[in-house]
Amino acid sequence: MAAITTLVAEGTTIRGDIEFSGGLHMDGSVEGSISAQGDKAVLTLSEKGRVHGEIRAPNAVINGQVKGDIIVSERLELAANARIDGNVYYKVLEMAAGAQLNGKMIYQAEPQRQLSGPKAAETDETDPPATGKDSRVKSTQAA
Repeated sequence: MAAITTLVAEGTTIRGDIEFSGGLHMDGSVEGSISAQGDKAVLTLSEKGRVHGEIRAPNAVINGQVKGDIIVSERLELAANARIDGNVYYKVLEMAAGAQLNGKMIYQAEPQRQLSGPKAAETDETDPPATGKDSRVKSTQAA
């Protein structure tokens, strides 16, 4: 988890979108979307915090009010005072007793990965060569 690098203090209202990296701790309110850059970013919304808009972050701890969808790619924690009015998309979810959610909880599985295996690769002769030279490739594999 990232250290707190940005603070939106109690009594502060931001009207507009926020993009952050690192850690964002919110005691104030935001009327707009919040999105995190980087796979270690963390949003912490205290029980005083309010968000009216979408939240997108790899990690989030929510203990305040959110009116909008929450999309978390790694870990989402809904603390006891969390009040969510929107859908929640998560990979790992921790929900404390008392947290309230008015919306859908949608599990986001890992994206399917294509396994690479040995195979003979030959480009189609209709494909233009990449360098102006003949770029057809043949590969052979010893068993």
